[in-house]
Amino acid sequence: MEAVVVRPGTRRSNLSKVWFEQVTFPQSCRRTGARVAHVPYWAPPLRPAVPTVVTIHDLIPLLLPDYRGGPLVRLYTGLASAASSRAALILTDSTASREDAVDRLAVAESKVRTVYLAAGSEYSPAAGPDDPAVRQRYRLPERYLLYLGGFDVRKNVSTLLAAYARAVRDLGNACPLVVCGRLPAKDSSFEPDPRRVAGELGLGGASIHFTGFVEEKDKPALYRGAAALVFPSRYEGFGLPPLEAMACGTPVVSSCAASLPEIVGEGGLLVKPDDVAGIAQALVRLARDGAYRAELSRRALEQAGRFSWRSTARQTIEAYQEAARR
Repeated sequence: MEAVVVRPGTRRSNLSKVWFEQVTFPQSCRRTGARVAHVPYWAPPLRPAVPTVVTIHDLIPLLLPDYRGGPLVRLYTGLASAASSRAALILTDSTASREDAVDRLAVAESKVRTVYLAAGSEYSPAAGPDDPAVRQRYRLPERYLLYLGGFDVRKNVSTLLAAYARAVRDLGNACPLVVCGRLPAKDSSFEPDPRRVAGELGLGGASIHFTGFVEEKDKPALYRGAAALVFPSRYEGFGLPPLEAMACGTPVVSSCAASLPEIVGEGGLLVKPDDVAGIAQALVRLARDGAYRAELSRRALEQAGRFSWRSTARQTIEAYQEAARR
């Protein structure tokens, strides 16, 4: 089965995006004689020209009020929801997202498949030659706890900071918190500035370090150097950072929300997203108890080994074959 990739043009307006998804893409499928089409994000055509597979990574605009947007965004979400019922098959990144799709889109369970993602081969416990340079570039302390991700309200960073402020009472500056990611351009209720929150909690100086944006190629070294990754997100369709960290042998302290228990499994500690005391306790234990951290590191590698891109590819091809038969 030969693959043909159809990409949108250079125009970036919202209207041109919708035109590509709903008109240009189906026309291209007809013109190329495609047997099956795959839309790798939540935007299938309402009138597909051929059996179409759509990947729905998450349904955040339907599930979280803060992300529903204005009238045009809600109209687009309504279009994507209606079009999903016309797809031959729907792929989701997790069982949690599969259940969301069946529940919110009113599609038959038989049309929705879970196809897990995976971490890249660069995420491994073996130290890379550039690890010392990465440590120097981001001015990392000798030991640290790590957060790597966004700062929108779903990511729950304010709760993480409150938990770390409690953990500092026991840890002092022995295991600082390193916060990685492009910081918000302005402080808002949707994207609270973690620097402001940290200041209000009395965190500063040697206890917390904001790196700002990090290059993709530097992430494995950041994970490898951490005592633990802390990821208290309130909702994830998959949760790639915890899997990447575990593939590096780094234990994870994660919330038990949405898909995260599926991904983290026994490779980390699962805590309720609002449990400040529970998150703090987990951080202190992993920072202090080397034997426990070593055991959790072993389990993290074992859990990460259950995910592979080869399996992702095989299951995706099987979905194409089933869609073609339909």
